[in-house]
Amino acid sequence: MKLTVTTFVSADGVAQGPGGPDEDRSGGFSRGGWVVPHFDEDTGVFITEVFGRADAFLLGRHTYDIFAASWPNSTDPDDPVANALNTLPKYVASTTLTDPEWGPTTVLGDDVPAAVAELKKQPGRELQVHGSLELVQTLHRHDLVDEYNLLIFPVVVGQGRRLFPDDGPDTGLSLVELRTTGSGVVIGVYRPTGRPEYGTAEVE
Repeated sequence: MKLTVTTFVSADGVAQGPGGPDEDRSGGFSRGGWVVPHFDEDTGVFITEVFGRADAFLLGRHTYDIFAASWPNSTDPDDPVANALNTLPKYVASTTLTDPEWGPTTVLGDDVPAAVAELKKQPGRELQVHGSLELVQTLHRHDLVDEYNLLIFPVVVGQGRRLFPDDGPDTGLSLVELRTTGSGVVIGVYRPTGRPEYGTAEVE
């Protein structure tokens, strides 16, 4: 399976607490919910397309808990996002979750990168990561991400954890697809291309 990451990012690179004020207050973060005013119909169309390609989900513990508290309550058979999340296999990176009630769920072992590498060998279309900021940074450090769906929202949050770690590996990206929505969300689909090249700018 191809491992894809779909995540919301502010114009200044923040990926913490996009969906609501209480979604993630770690580190004293107080500006959650910054995607809400800009999440328009075009953005929803793209998200629906993404979920339609999923064969399994890989989630961090915090995102899993948020999803498990809400999505099982959505029983509309015509909701493609709810249907995918509630029925497809879910894999959780956690050292404390022992008895997940939202099935079908498998808790990965202590060596998450090795477990994910094995999952990618399984047949299927996409193993999708949504949210899960710490997990995404781990996957990035181990070069396990095949494709990034970055939804860049027109807001400078000014505080909070960034998507990519300050001490992570440098990575080149190749643009696969680019869209803009009516509310100004820029959706870029990128594939990692290995270590980037560097040069010196010259003025003629």
